[in-house]
Order: sequence, then structure tokens, then C-alpha cells
Amino acid sequence: MKSDNKPIEIQPADRLGLVSEYYFSRKLKEVAELNRQGRDIISLAIGSPDMPPSPQTIKRLCEVASQPDTHGYQPTMGTPELREAMAYFYNRWYQVTLDPAKEILPLIGSKEGILHVTLAFANPGDKVLVPNPGYPTYTSLSKLLGTQVVNYDLLEHDGWQPDFEQLENMDLTGVKLLWTNYPNMPTGGRARRQTYERLVRFAQNHGIVVVNDNPYSFILNETPLSLLQVDGAKDCCIEFNSMSKSHNMPGWRVGMCATNERFISWILKVKSNIDSGTFRGIQLAAAEAYHNEAEWHRMANIDTYRRRRQLAEQIMTTLGCSYDPDQVGMFLWGRIPDRYANAELLTERVLHEARVFITPGFIFGSRGERYIRISLCAKDDKIAEALKRIRNVEF
Repeated sequence: MKSDNKPIEIQPADRLGLVSEYYFSRKLKEVAELNRQGRDIISLAIGSPDMPPSPQTIKRLCEVASQPDTHGYQPTMGTPELREAMAYFYNRWYQVTLDPAKEILPLIGSKEGILHVTLAFANPGDKVLVPNPGYPTYTSLSKLLGTQVVNYDLLEHDGWQPDFEQLENMDLTGVKLLWTNYPNMPTGGRARRQTYERLVRFAQNHGIVVVNDNPYSFILNETPLSLLQVDGAKDCCIEFNSMSKSHNMPGWRVGMCATNERFISWILKVKSNIDSGTFRGIQLAAAEAYHNEAEWHRMANIDTYRRRRQLAEQIMTTLGCSYDPDQVGMFLWGRIPDRYANAELLTERVLHEARVFITPGFIFGSRGERYIRISLCAKDDKIAEALKRIRNVEF
């Protein structure tokens, strides 16, 4: 018997039309195909640390995983051991006192926190302030959730700090959140106490919640700062932190949110309806990692990246790019020569002629269109080989 049924045409949700596939998701498929063809691409694009966590962190994970009674569901709020370790970490490194029972919420990475905070504070149609240049997820998740993205500029001549004059002159009607990120990604702009103080005043004066994403404060940076060090910040601001970069644990997906008790309760209401708690072994191992010695951080986050940074600077120079030597973090951000119409023209040449994958700055916003970003998350010999390949091409 023949069926006269016509194929059903299923359409995606309208919100998918507001965003495109994440640049790295799309580009890494192309790189994988080039590698399949034998091109042997060196990737200096992704900020995924290539070094392991501290030995005691891995040892603790194995100990807990071998116990038969540790594999059940865990509280969404996180184990007391992890929250107490997070509070210890903030007190030790930032001199910020947090109540581990009420002012800390563990996250499955900071990206999850962007989702939860937006859901907790912004209704569809509300506005959120996003830095330009800035982390693309601030924009894409805001669009998916139906909020209006309003960009504010970071000032290159001022170390990529916010343009506060522009912010104060904006129509701030309907603005619920301001996203900020220091030390800055992608530009490497340093965290400044004065900037944090101005952000707190901005939040207080306009009734806007400022969210500081702070995963890079230990990378090539001798003086970690926190927005929560400013008096009154905890009442109107939120800070994310992550173990991905500072503790070489990107795949573990452990981050944290720190703020006042009321904000935490709102965010927890969202989070508890979306996910369950992280595996107990990961939580207790993360708690162990928060007690790493200062010497471990110096070797992993200062000495290693400093060596790699010197090689990355030579790559920038070979490509004719200029850069700020004062920048920090696990990337090097540089301005392309005037002879290129845009950064992607340069990065595509580097990919296909030198077989090195680096990031064009346009993915971070319009103010990144004439910049490239080099990741330091590759072994020294790989970065050295990338430099050799680039030197063998006429740029």
C-alpha cells in the first residue's frame, strides 16, 4: 500500500536565526579536515590550557572516585567542602571575605553562569551592556534569551578599560546587567582598582547589576584583583571565577559565582531547575586544588606562559603586527598592518600558507576587526615551530 504522506517540514525555533554557530566550532571542523589531508595544522587559537592540574588534585579525584558510595547525585549548591575552599581561595588571594554557605554558588564553568544570571535578572526585551571587544558568549546567550544587546566600547588608548563617558551618556532605560571582564579577554587589558571602583559606582547610581568575569587573574599577573574588593560591591555586583585557566582544569568544568545572599538565591532558583550537582570526586578534587601552593601558581601561570609569550611576540613581529607589551592573560592581542583590509585576510593566509591557526579579532566585536589573537596554550616547541613556519612565508 502506497503512502501519500508528504515529508514533514520541521523548522527550528526562531531564536536560532539570531545567532550563528560558534566561530571555533565551525573553524575547528575545517582545521580537522586539513589535518585529515595531512596538513598538520598547529593551533594557536583556543584558550585551553595544555598542562595538567597539580598532582594532589588528580590524586584526590582518584581517591574519591574509587570509593563505592560517592557516585550519587550531589547538591546543586555544591558540597560544603568545595564552597569552603572557594571562600578560602578568595580570602587568601583577594582578601575578600565570603560566607561559604550563602555567598558562593559553584558553577559548571563560567559560561553556565552567564546563562543563569541572565535568566535570573533579565526579562525578554530588557537590555544588557556588553563590552566591545568582548567574549562572544555575552552577546550570543543574551540574544538567545531575548534580551537586547547594547555595546559599550573599551578604550585601546587606556589599556582597554571601559569608556565611562560613553556609558554615562547612554539611555540606560531598561538596562539590567553590565558584563565586564578583567583581566580582559581578548585584549589582555589589566584589572585596575580604579576601574572596579567606577564600575561599582555605576552600578549603585543606575540600579544595574555589574557582572565581572574573572578567570584570568593568575595568568602572567603578579597581583590578582577582584571587583568584590571594592566597598559595597557585593550589594550590587556579581563575580565569576573559574578553575579552567588558573588551575589547568578546563575540562573539569568548575567555576564559581560570588555575590550577596539574595542574588545567590535567585541564581540558584534557575540553576536548580536546569542541572544537578557536579560529581563529588570533581568537587572534592577542586577543593584540594584551591589549596595549591603559591609556587605551583608561579610555575604554571607565570613562568610557563612568560616563556611562551616571548615566542608569541616574535610571531606578532614577523606578521608586522603591533601589540601592547603590558597586557596579561593567556593570549597575545595585536593590531594588524594597514595593508590588510581586515584581520581574517591575514589569519587565512597564516592558516593555509604557514599551517598555523590563529584567531581573527572580528569574532569579539567591531572594535576587534583589525586585531588578531594568539593563544599561549601550546607547548613551547609547537609555538617555536609555528614561528618557524610563519617566518618561511612572506608576510
